[in-house]
Amino acid sequence: MSQQNSYVTRRTALRLGLLTAVPALAGCLGDDDDPTDENDRSDDSDDEPVDTDTPVDDPADDTPEETPADPTDDDADDTADDDSDANEPHRFEVETVADGFDQPWGLEFLPDDSRMLVTELPGTLSLLDREEGTVEELSGTPEVFDPGQGGLLDVTIHPDFPDESWVYLTYSVVDDEEDSTTALGRGRLDIEGGALEEFEELYAVEPFVYSASHYGSRVIFGEDGMVYVTVGDRQFKNFDEDHVSQDTTNAIGTTLRLEPDGSVPDDNPFVDDDDVIDEIYTYGHRNAQGMTVHPDTGDIWQSEHGEEDGDEINIIYGGENYGWPVTHTGCEYGTDDPVGEDPFERDDIVDPVYYWECNTGGFPPAGATFYDGEAFPNWQGDLFVGNLAGAYLGRFTVEDPASDDVTVEEVDPLLEDEGWRIRDVAVAPDTGYLYVAIDEDDAPIVRLVPE
Repeated sequence: MSQQNSYVTRRTALRLGLLTAVPALAGCLGDDDDPTDENDRSDDSDDEPVDTDTPVDDPADDTPEETPADPTDDDADDTADDDSDANEPHRFEVETVADGFDQPWGLEFLPDDSRMLVTELPGTLSLLDREEGTVEELSGTPEVFDPGQGGLLDVTIHPDFPDESWVYLTYSVVDDEEDSTTALGRGRLDIEGGALEEFEELYAVEPFVYSASHYGSRVIFGEDGMVYVTVGDRQFKNFDEDHVSQDTTNAIGTTLRLEPDGSVPDDNPFVDDDDVIDEIYTYGHRNAQGMTVHPDTGDIWQSEHGEEDGDEINIIYGGENYGWPVTHTGCEYGTDDPVGEDPFERDDIVDPVYYWECNTGGFPPAGATFYDGEAFPNWQGDLFVGNLAGAYLGRFTVEDPASDDVTVEEVDPLLEDEGWRIRDVAVAPDTGYLYVAIDEDDAPIVRLVPE
């Protein structure tokens, strides 16, 4: 559900773009950085730089931009010849599972079941039957704040589901002052009743901010049974040490680590540090919208939006600073001016394992998953990341993931001829097919199956 008022409030002004501080410039376009357009879901471009500590809306982040051609795929075809080289793509077909979704954002499969959960940005949570193609809207979901990049965001289930029938959601909420934030909640899934029951908010990020951008927000369970949530920087534009992502007395621009009931684990990395709030697992993030667990190492990987370009793939280590905005590989929007220092020259910053420098075109990243199915054996261990503005599904080979010298390489793009902004990607545990959520108002959920 979306909260709506019949009069023009600050929330309405955000939706209509009436309070945008500066004209939008095209930058690293393509995720969720444009709250001036209520359908703008790009996370990769921002407004023209301004000298202020006040967050502004990021209209460029959802505007498609050209992505440089990938020389590894001369034919730019969705199907490629399958051979014995593990770096080669498979031939596949694209099937529509169901359509008519309104800005689908998150995908989650139910174990030993043909059904999956799909979130839609305006506030709908649905059960999609992958075999029948039927869609059932669930009741009992929370009210959400859906201007700009806000709404009902990600979904995951308790690792002991169905014995523990909890479904976890991330979503944006608003307070009485029309300021908003990222929240985590959970409810028990009653499949027969078509509802989430006993829904409760577990955590709301403080402080609430007058912005409709950069909420994050992926949620997963780690192999340790803890809940991990990404929180965006809410698009503050003061690119210095005083930026909120470097202020560890708040949870903005962080990865959170929580118990399944929303409490703080006793072994969180900063529980004994009075200068850091206990929920923080990592900090110094701009807007991570992809998060997944490596199937062999158990490490958590994230895909994160940069400023102009500067997009990153990171391995997440507890207690560490990921640099934003004091280090970065991107530039301020509309300029060639770097944001911060080179991250590779700072020993106190964790370097990305893959990144896009300023003037490379970037890769506005969305949901991410490692391939561990059997339908496409050449893709075993590869990382798949949705590209929003570039409008394709990115595939990355990963070599030596457990070493300090992990090597990540982008290879053949998939679905680049479809013109789809890819919001999320997930691997079906039973078939190994890749399921893809398309970032549109009247969108399908599709799957890649072997040809």
